[in-house]
Amino acid sequence: MEYSLQNDVVTLKFDDGKANVVGNPFLDDINAGLDQAEREGAGAVIIRGRDGMFSGGFDLGEFKKGMAEGRAMVKRGFELLVRLTGYPLPLVAACTGHCVAMGAFIVMASDTRVGARGDFKVTLPETAIGMDLPPILIALTESRIVKEHLTRAALQSELYTPEQAVAAGFFDEVVDAAQLDERTMAIALRLAKLPKTQYAANKLRVRAMTLEAMKTDLASMA
Repeated sequence: MEYSLQNDVVTLKFDDGKANVVGNPFLDDINAGLDQAEREGAGAVIIRGRDGMFSGGFDLGEFKKGMAEGRAMVKRGFELLVRLTGYPLPLVAACTGHCVAMGAFIVMASDTRVGARGDFKVTLPETAIGMDLPPILIALTESRIVKEHLTRAALQSELYTPEQAVAAGFFDEVVDAAQLDERTMAIALRLAKLPKTQYAANKLRVRAMTLEAMKTDLASMA
């Protein structure tokens, strides 16, 4: 992870040279970055992938180590989604490319989500690959995906282009890849000017039902 602070905005840039998988190193880095942003009094945070790939989802290699290791990683991933959903600072997702599974959930847990235009796919593949969608993921999905696309996105594992992902509710907007950094920085700078205390408190109020459902399911995994 590359951490940078510019004009009151922190950018957390992830690039593992491959699929930007969400494994323990990723989880360590993003949590450390979020902690540091709060300590430094940042006004907003941008989460950015590498060009062409935001994230391909959980690190499947971790599951190969054993059931306990896989479950521990998944629980940490779900804890991150709860943290992002209720994170006190404005969160802007700069979706730089493919956005799959856990990568899509990280985007949905962010406040404002901007996708790069291109030959990229956005999808929740859980049904297609024979995996269950637990209540924590359903709650987050229902809070973001529009009703008309909920079955197609969450149940039928539809593949969306970035433009289609806006209509479905994954993204708020799509821009040319060359404009992504400029656009997300502009959004973050605007949000950073909002009163921090009220932003944090109102986020918890707006997302109270979603967070309650997510936390309840997370507690059941203990």
